[in-house]
Amino acid sequence: MAKEEWDIPEHLQPDPAEWSFDLDAALGAVVTLRSQVPADAFTARALGTEREGSGVVIRDNLVLTIGYLVTESESIWITAPDGRAVPGHALAVDQETGFGLVQALGRLGVAPLDLGDSEGLRIGAPVILAAAGGRAHAVSGKLVARQPFAGYWEYLLEDALFTAPAHPSWGGAGLIGPDGKLLGIGSLILQQGEEGRRLDLNMVVPVHRLSPIMDDLLAYGRVNRPARPWLGLYATEDEEGVAIASLAPGGPAENGGVRSGDRVLAVEGVAVTDLAEMWRAVWGAGDAGATVRLKLGRARGSRDVSIVSGDRTAFLKHPRLH
Repeated sequence: MAKEEWDIPEHLQPDPAEWSFDLDAALGAVVTLRSQVPADAFTARALGTEREGSGVVIRDNLVLTIGYLVTESESIWITAPDGRAVPGHALAVDQETGFGLVQALGRLGVAPLDLGDSEGLRIGAPVILAAAGGRAHAVSGKLVARQPFAGYWEYLLEDALFTAPAHPSWGGAGLIGPDGKLLGIGSLILQQGEEGRRLDLNMVVPVHRLSPIMDDLLAYGRVNRPARPWLGLYATEDEEGVAIASLAPGGPAENGGVRSGDRVLAVEGVAVTDLAEMWRAVWGAGDAGATVRLKLGRARGSRDVSIVSGDRTAFLKHPRLH
């Protein structure tokens, strides 16, 4: 998309006079990421083979982004604010938080943005969600909620940040706080309310989730502990509970007899009524490789299945170097 096609309206852009830090310097830490993923990659069908978004330089030549932009990438290009492009390497992707780290393989010449106190951010606090491109690609808004977020792809973030108004290019965008420090990385856009009274929000992964795992990600490319059990299913939540929308081809759930349209009534003997309960129950069964027992329902009744869980990363293509 051409730059002029999605510039943020001026009344939503941050005004330097309203912020106590050097706004342009902070926005200058946000860079563009473009990745190419092989057509036979596990995530290619869902996420595409050409992905573009943003990232934030947090150390010399180290970019923090959202993991889905660079998962299974075979090439990455990082474009600095001055237009220079350098190749990058997908250093790490953390499946639990959703963060990704990219190492620039050349000098970016971009001043890093310090990490801030995302745990201390309060509802109503002024924030900026910035994609690469300076003020024209930044939205001035507020933190409107912080609460758990459960994703259909076996994902649960217990303390997600939600901001409004929503940014149209949220993937990997940097959430900048009142002190000019980085508070989170943009992940999703969500719609709240009904048509006519709808509020669009961005879900942001807070940076306090990064600090405890940073050393592991730099050293190993993942957190150095056993992986959570992964079933390879995509679930939806409605008034009646949890239903299976689709399955990862060749994944543990498909191999274990789960079918699209099944309703999940219980996990390990515990009734589940929403996605958050379901993922907590699955992960409570042990580490990847543990057998997870599901009670599934259909119109004709219910049945029990036992699924030998897997490690999600074992299904993904890995970088050629670390």
